[in-house]
Amino acid sequence: IATADGEAGQRAVAWIKSLTAEAEIGQEYLGTVSRIVDFGAFVEILPGLDGLLHISEISDRRVKDVRDELKEGQQIMVKCIGKEGNKVKLSRRAILAQEKAAAGGAGGGDGEGRDRGGDGEGRDRGGDGEGRDRSGGGEGRDRGGDRSGRSSE
Repeated sequence: IATADGEAGQRAVAWIKSLTAEAEIGQEYLGTVSRIVDFGAFVEILPGLDGLLHISEISDRRVKDVRDELKEGQQIMVKCIGKEGNKVKLSRRAILAQEKAAAGGAGGGDGEGRDRGGDGEGRDRGGDGEGRDRSGGGEGRDRGGDRSGRSSE
């Protein structure tokens, strides 16, 4: 690229790089949902380059219908999680997990589905507090031998 204007030259280089860019695994992209299908959505992450956002990678919870979560033309952050030939695999779930970790700190999260109630004072499951006696040797229980019901005599 030859130009007398340095700024115009930089813009030209950036434009050419955007045309020839390839998706990199681990890189995050702001993409546009270009097409929705039953098994996911195709998201344009670079000009002329679409990747598949599989239905299992849309959210951190189960998605019944892709259209409940995404709309065509919607812009979303996605992460490139794999490439097979010219196919690009994307994940939104990875982005959501990073955001949740950043918001809640290490081991944070919203605790959804984890609280079992109680006052947090141990895990009393009943009984006399002595636990099971496992030292008895199992009197009255046959632990081996022929289990077919035939006598070996």
